[in-house]
Amino acid sequence: MTNENVLEALKNVTYPGFTKDIVSFGFVKNIEITDNKVAVVVDITSSADEVKAQITDDATKELKKLGFENVEVHIMAPQAPKQMSNSVSGKNIAPHVKSFVMVSSGKGGVGKSTTSVNLAVAMAMQGKKVGLLDADIYGPNIPRMMGVADQKPEIQGNKVLPLKAYGVEIMSMGSLMEEGQSLIWRGAMIMKAIEQFLRDILWSELDVLVIDMPPGTGDAQLTLAQSVPVTAGITVTTPQEVSLDDSRRSLDMFQKLHIPTAGIIENMSGFICPECNTESDIFGMGTTEPVAKEYDTTVLARIPIEPAIRVGGDTGMPIVYHKPDSQTAKRYQEASNKLLEFINTTLEEGGADNQSIQPTTPPGVSACSM
Repeated sequence: MTNENVLEALKNVTYPGFTKDIVSFGFVKNIEITDNKVAVVVDITSSADEVKAQITDDATKELKKLGFENVEVHIMAPQAPKQMSNSVSGKNIAPHVKSFVMVSSGKGGVGKSTTSVNLAVAMAMQGKKVGLLDADIYGPNIPRMMGVADQKPEIQGNKVLPLKAYGVEIMSMGSLMEEGQSLIWRGAMIMKAIEQFLRDILWSELDVLVIDMPPGTGDAQLTLAQSVPVTAGITVTTPQEVSLDDSRRSLDMFQKLHIPTAGIIENMSGFICPECNTESDIFGMGTTEPVAKEYDTTVLARIPIEPAIRVGGDTGMPIVYHKPDSQTAKRYQEASNKLLEFINTTLEEGGADNQSIQPTTPPGVSACSM
């Protein structure tokens, strides 16, 4: 057997995700043949274990067909960066967005949409170009909470222009359907809708796209992780153990989908009296800290129950914008700062091609407008 025979056999080994083989790519760097033994060195560009394993298996099979009893395939690959969702395939159907934030929860009713709205507005107030995608198809609340419930998006050809409020670009199924209309869809339709929200909406060159997910760990979450490299995941919970049980499932999902976990928002953490401004413990407080340590993450903020939050959500006046000096607004602002720091760190560790998010307006200048 000659090196030419080996190279010819390795032309049958297709590089995962492509139509070209490893020989055509120039990845085969060295071949050594000794009696019934062959050793090859393959230098690839991916650090994904799945890619290395597939090339090793396929190359071994092809070389054994030549009659070699002993086959060694040595894979050389770059050191793996901090892994993000979809980092194996590299698929990104919205490449004009620098970073994606998945706001998730194990159960409904914990304030996930309120968190998404106020984090998005807080980042826009810092001069970032922010989008807010309402991926809660069955219960789209973002239009009302952002004050655009009576607006319909403009259609341009086969694309849809997002609505805008508070310096944030917005898209929601609630803006595309009649008020009160129910969607009785199977999972496949939900998956298709998520993909279209990412691909067919005319988002700007965004620094951050905040995605308000439906509760749970189902089709919508999996579709998002398979469509774009999610930069950061946030779990929203309340202090009760019943809620924390479900939050663990959300955090476990982040790990299994390779989504870097930015942290936990503990919502309804105490009650601030509007008369005396004192904070009382109603549902508990600080119970998320052990869960955060369990999943090697942090508590981004503890958001109290405050009547102004409910009023702001019902009237489309986010508290972080309309009452920036309130205790709740300050906590959302602090959480958004931590989130932006986490995003920049994740992008920097993910590779040189990823650029950290820089301000788009001078410090102290608000990018927000109604």
